[in-house]
Amino acid sequence: MSELVDVPPFARVEELGALPGRVVLADMRWYLDGRSGRAAYERGHLPGAVFVDLDRWLTGPATLVGGRNPLPSPEVFAEGMRALGINDSDIVVAYDDQGGVIAARLVWMLRTTGRRAAILDGGLSAYVKAHPDSLTADEPVLAHGDFSVRPWPAEVLAEADEVVGSDVLTVDARNRDRFGGEQDPVDPRPGHVPGAVNVPCRENLDGQGRLLPVQEIRDNFAAAGVDQGVASKVVSYCGSGVTACHNLLTLEYTGLGHGRLFVGGWSAYSRDESRPVATGLAMLVVAL
Repeated sequence: MSELVDVPPFARVEELGALPGRVVLADMRWYLDGRSGRAAYERGHLPGAVFVDLDRWLTGPATLVGGRNPLPSPEVFAEGMRALGINDSDIVVAYDDQGGVIAARLVWMLRTTGRRAAILDGGLSAYVKAHPDSLTADEPVLAHGDFSVRPWPAEVLAEADEVVGSDVLTVDARNRDRFGGEQDPVDPRPGHVPGAVNVPCRENLDGQGRLLPVQEIRDNFAAAGVDQGVASKVVSYCGSGVTACHNLLTLEYTGLGHGRLFVGGWSAYSRDESRPVATGLAMLVVAL
């Protein structure tokens, strides 16, 4: 991909026409409560957008060790992208209706395997605000893409045994009530990884689902002990490796650096009864 011009991990609606290459819009609507993202897509989506089924193409079989949404095999991922007409050289701009926290999973998977991809800042609502009455139920006619099989780079991933220790800064992207153990709608033990800090990915967005100004985001991370000097030590997790990708892409976008993803997240960690669990909102900032 050396001859291709890279793109940042977030793109505004007004920037889409200036992106350096063929742009594929990817509808990534998916809901933790079980509502159908596909049904939402069929009711209305951005013109030309393809629907990317998170459960089918971006997730492997759930296991106790891998959690609810482990990464699929590289072969399955490539099969799905080819079926959607996506090529290695394309620029995929993914959106949802939750500020990009779901779309982040696809964007992270593409970028870590050397493709160009970005989250549409503000998502569906931002596009409709700029282009009223633009939603359509028409689905694009797809030609098979030339998306190649590439392995998941080991250096961007972390395992459960690596999320506790003095050489990492574990960052939980979930909302504060789940981090604190006040409630958990899907996992057996509420709480968080001992020593983890909480940077809820949704708190880096404004009321319209757009990214806050860069300095405000940097301040949010800094309040949890994540700054330029330690970002490379970050291991990001959430419930099952979806919204944690949003924090990783935000770190990159704001110039703080690159971290690793614990894909299994709380869905894997909390199911191992031998692992300790912490509750409460007090955050330990690890000196690295």
